[in-house]
Amino acid sequence: MTKLGRLYGLGIGPGDPELLTLKAHRILTTVPVIAYPSLENGKVLARAIVADFISPDQIEIPIPLPFSVQRSSQPYYDIGAEKIAEHLSEGRDVAVLCLGDPMLYGTFMYIFNRLSGRFAIEVIPGISSVMASAAMLGVPITYRNDVFTILPATLEADILRDRLSVADAAAIMKLGRHFAKVYQILQDLGLLQRALYIERATWKNQAIIPITEVDHNSVTYWSLILVPSQNLPQ
Repeated sequence: MTKLGRLYGLGIGPGDPELLTLKAHRILTTVPVIAYPSLENGKVLARAIVADFISPDQIEIPIPLPFSVQRSSQPYYDIGAEKIAEHLSEGRDVAVLCLGDPMLYGTFMYIFNRLSGRFAIEVIPGISSVMASAAMLGVPITYRNDVFTILPATLEADILRDRLSVADAAAIMKLGRHFAKVYQILQDLGLLQRALYIERATWKNQAIIPITEVDHNSVTYWSLILVPSQNLPQ
């Protein structure tokens, strides 16, 4: 009977290849099969980050995803999971590349949910864009008993407003076309002067822009607003 392969959820960090952990690098360079999400037009961000570490003899499984609010990604994850399962069933280990950390809004979670219980799975944590953004902005997020809240900008405005109104510190992710909504809420709550904007943290084209100068119509999905704590330690 063929021994089943092991599935790895490989956190590759926020974008700078040098922020790949030693363990992630070891697994990435030794597994026979790697899988990664891709746009339907063939653009592959996760693979591009670690391209220098991938060898020609590794089998690659791109998982095309629509990344569209009009179309569900779930059928695409079904197809991708079964392609991965074929290799695992034949005894080949598979590493699924995931930007940031696999368990924090990571695409790997959808593969994990489909294959857990069928195969052995090991998740390799990665540096999230939230932590990377704080480092790039050069600002502490929280002190002592502060509560840190991570919010997706895709939430309804009323929910975002309620959560931000009681947050000691917050990170708002997935901005894109939701930036104007978030900006207005921050302004209404008197948080705009504390809010810091960064896009593509740690990438070569990283940009830190004063939030009042951001073009609302050109905000990328790969951007983040950090509202650090105002409770300074004594």
